[in-house]
Amino acid sequence: MSGRALVTGATGMLGAYLVDTLQERGWRVRALVRSSSSVAGLRERGVEVAHGDLEDAGSLRDAARGCDVVLHAAAAIGSDAEWDRFRRVNVQGTANVVEAARRAGARLVHVSSTAVYGGERYGTCPTDELAPLPELPAADAYGRSKQEAERIVLKACTAGLIWGSVVRPPVMYGAGDRQFAPRVGPVLERGVFPLIDGGLARLTLVHARNVAEGAVLAASVDAASGRVFLLADDYPTTVVDLVRGAEKGLQRRIRSPHVSLAFGRTGFVVLAIALRAVGRSDLARHAAGTLEMLTRDNPFSSQRARTELGWHPPVRPETGLPEAFRWWQAAHRPDSTRGR
Repeated sequence: MSGRALVTGATGMLGAYLVDTLQERGWRVRALVRSSSSVAGLRERGVEVAHGDLEDAGSLRDAARGCDVVLHAAAAIGSDAEWDRFRRVNVQGTANVVEAARRAGARLVHVSSTAVYGGERYGTCPTDELAPLPELPAADAYGRSKQEAERIVLKACTAGLIWGSVVRPPVMYGAGDRQFAPRVGPVLERGVFPLIDGGLARLTLVHARNVAEGAVLAASVDAASGRVFLLADDYPTTVVDLVRGAEKGLQRRIRSPHVSLAFGRTGFVVLAIALRAVGRSDLARHAAGTLEMLTRDNPFSSQRARTELGWHPPVRPETGLPEAFRWWQAAHRPDSTRGR
């Protein structure tokens, strides 16, 4: 399947990989970008640019006109509890995308997140698409907004208004990473990264190129309409793998002393307190989740995507991790020219 595809969020990491994947498969690509975004790189790659915004329903309808597929990867992200911002961008914005896809007669692939599971994703059995979504606390505005956005897409599918599919990635990494690598990179770059409980936990982490591959496949499989696919388990990647990949990418030795789980927990409690004391409550909110990520195995199963979509993730961590940290190291230097 090929034709013209609209990508929202094309200036972000996943959006850039979506553009690459579509073009490799022969699609003509149109990108929805805000007027303040840099679009030179997109135009150099032969991408048609449509200026608009998720909150501007009219601009979305114009951008989707003539498209066969809409890949909706744009979203407000963060750990704050400002529900109104998440509601406007992630919930109402997705409703606007659904309406634009309906009017265009285009297939819609909505990029959601494993944040819809909140803290209940770790269970005695692997978490798959059949696991019920919990009611999330008010403080988890992002997770709640992604749940609501999914419901809008799936309800429209059930009503026969659109052809639509949902993909759920977890934390992603790759070239252009402005979330994961910027959080762990400064620590790794210092040359010391303790391995809690041996560092053998399998991380809930996937390469963005692999997510893009799954999303484009979903758009091409007729039976994917109305289905949800977890793109959350590409390759087993341990904390040790993360450190070794960062060593290659940052080109420096990283000492990895082993510490007990109890010591690690105490350390993260102290870290959260210290971050709040210096006015970084935004980072302190991530402390508990980061500890969980570094000590609990990836709970998600992507078997449905492999079976129904034929998902074969193309980027392995031994290649993707060094690349991601090389990009981050170059991009965060004051005199660097930032890439995608």
